[in-house]
Amino acid sequence: MQTETRSRIDQLTSPAGHPVSVLRFEGDISSASRDAVVGTYQSLAKDQVRIVLLDFSKVEYINSSGIALVIQVMLEASNSGQKVHAFGLSAHFHKVFTMVGITKYANLYPEQQAALDAL
Repeated sequence: MQTETRSRIDQLTSPAGHPVSVLRFEGDISSASRDAVVGTYQSLAKDQVRIVLLDFSKVEYINSSGIALVIQVMLEASNSGQKVHAFGLSAHFHKVFTMVGITKYANLYPEQQAALDAL
């Protein structure tokens, strides 16, 4: 049974002093997750947000439609001049994201602190 996708935005500062917007997802990500994934990203002020982290640490499952939504976010961010990084993926989804080419648009990290330290 699929779990509804929830999302929220947190504002952090990297150790180097860069402002960072963290999109935190929870539940499963599928075609029904458009508002939670793309909508949440699109609510960011593009002219003010330069670095976006995607937090998948509480995501149990992502199907191909969900991956397409994540790619859409990454393409929109790239077109807006934003940098996107992701963390908290299970080993399986880290492998899937790498196979489908998401690493062309985002660096993947095991956890939040590793992502922040790399900024």
